[in-house]
Amino acid sequence: MRIAVILLVAWLLQALAARLVRGFHDYMARRTGTADELRRVDTVGNALRNFAAVVLVLVAGMLVLNELGFSMVPVLATAGVAGVALAFGAQSLIKDYLAGFFLLVEDQIRMGDVVEIAGKAGEVKEVTLRYVRLRDGDGYVHFVPNGEIKTVVNRTRTYAFANIDVGVAADAEFDAVFKAMRDVGAELRADAKFGGRVLDEVEIVGVERWELWGVLLRCRMKTLPHERDNVRREFSRRLVLEFQKRGLKTA
Repeated sequence: MRIAVILLVAWLLQALAARLVRGFHDYMARRTGTADELRRVDTVGNALRNFAAVVLVLVAGMLVLNELGFSMVPVLATAGVAGVALAFGAQSLIKDYLAGFFLLVEDQIRMGDVVEIAGKAGEVKEVTLRYVRLRDGDGYVHFVPNGEIKTVVNRTRTYAFANIDVGVAADAEFDAVFKAMRDVGAELRADAKFGGRVLDEVEIVGVERWELWGVLLRCRMKTLPHERDNVRREFSRRLVLEFQKRGLKTA
């Protein structure tokens, strides 16, 4: 009977915690009007939900074991004897939770971001105080403990640059190539489908490299963070057609 009461109370507390987190999410969602801030609220809410579930499961589990006759006092005493072994595991766990706490507080990672952490790159699918779950371009899922994260490279925060490189012969007419880049950039910004994804005029970077086969020219466009690759592909496709139309040749 006591075990049933413990499980019922744990379930009610879990439902209450989920409701509080949901209320926090809805309140913050009403206060913010940007998609980036909403993703941050989603990330924090998910982490709080997971943390509450872990705490409730641990507490309820200990109470149930106690009711079944498994006293926790000998376990704690054994933990004191084997403190050295447990200390290493606890140290790693505490490191993960502290790192996860600061990841959330400092707003370094949000769900939906494309990041590179601990040698792994991909889209953030889940952020908890314990780990970050990524899915890379091949569809593989990576679970990265927060304590292993030393540097965060966030590729989708605020804006991004789509870099487009074109190889031409050393004696090519650079001004004609640059004009073609500008015209394609202006055409892309005026496009109904892609215009909203481009944040500024095309920027001519100039000569990027001089090789034996010719010269590599570069331009770039400022885009929405998740649209960099789409804009780069479309710009390159249109630039190829523009080169063909104007009789310009690549190396």
